[in-house]
Amino acid sequence: MHKTPQPGLATRCVHAGSPEQPAGPVVNPVCLTSTFRFRDADHGAALFAGTESGYIYTRMLNPTVKELEDCIAELEGGAFGLATGSGMAAIHTTIAALCSSGDHVVCSEAVYGPTLSLLSDIFSRLGIQSTAVDTTAVEKVAAALTPATRVLFVETPGNPTLCISDLAALARLCRERSITLVVDNTFMTPALQQPLELGADIVVHSLTKFLNGHADVVGGIIVVKDKSVYDRFRRVLNHLGGVLAPFEAFLVRRGIRTLHLRMQRHCENASRIAAFLETHPKVAWVRFPGLASHPQFELGRRQMQGPGGMISFELKGGIAAGRSLMNSTRLCALAVSLGGVETLIQHPASMTHAGVSREARLAAGITDGLVRLSVGIEDPADIITDLEQAMARD
Repeated sequence: MHKTPQPGLATRCVHAGSPEQPAGPVVNPVCLTSTFRFRDADHGAALFAGTESGYIYTRMLNPTVKELEDCIAELEGGAFGLATGSGMAAIHTTIAALCSSGDHVVCSEAVYGPTLSLLSDIFSRLGIQSTAVDTTAVEKVAAALTPATRVLFVETPGNPTLCISDLAALARLCRERSITLVVDNTFMTPALQQPLELGADIVVHSLTKFLNGHADVVGGIIVVKDKSVYDRFRRVLNHLGGVLAPFEAFLVRRGIRTLHLRMQRHCENASRIAAFLETHPKVAWVRFPGLASHPQFELGRRQMQGPGGMISFELKGGIAAGRSLMNSTRLCALAVSLGGVETLIQHPASMTHAGVSREARLAAGITDGLVRLSVGIEDPADIITDLEQAMARD
């Protein structure tokens, strides 16, 4: 029996998760309703009992949201998706579903700042402890594990240092210790990295970033491989209430239709700009997975299908030079977030990682003068021209 070959990435970005509807729309309409009508009392009872599938209330499930969930689950190679109101809601739901008081989480030290704050400030008060480590060193991760460790949370490439963690090696370690490996795949998207294929158990994303790609939605997603895990997560998400609204789901699904094209352009542009920065006399160093100077360059080539659209660098003048650069750009917008069609520039130490202690920041390689660039899909020559004129100022 011949197995039907999986469609290519571009085809899946356009068509994945899109069920045919009776009226035959090419693009399924937004289901803007808070509640759903039952055929009769027995039907309602069957839906609540779980003996029949269907829709009850949009916080619990909605057709437009489900289309997006199914789409991303297919792109990630998972079985089920759970869309949330933000990337942080996805992480909150994941930890809440996997951990109880007395449990322990090991987390990459180079992650989105609020991820560390959620673990250290919120979950610690609920009796769930955490340790931040350099997950690029498997031996350091192994040393941080305890009998109470339930979750290893990894963001790779790291935010904002772009360090790369070996997911296959970490997955082997987690299997040996019966620990759940959760990977934040926001920077790469399934177009460039498939953590589940590398052995991860769960993938999370901020939909706000590359998956939506247009800086007009806040959302998150969790992708799991197993029905029992999905059912547990769905119950937790329903009770926490941090779900994604149907209109936002519609916008993200629309954005994903061009994901393969956008990610290709992000990679091409970022490669050109990283090469420009690396040779600029005012730049102290550049971190970009596509440069041979990246410490985990070879790992990135094995693990990822492209370098992504993020660059981190530091100017020789330190924080003062970095501030001058960010205040002088014209095309590159000074703003947090990332992954949109427009180029964004920001200062992690005073912005995205302001809630992280300076000691923890420096330990993770997030220096005071580090600049993070989210490279958009504009003409790369225009981005370079803007950076050149901004760095030419005293």
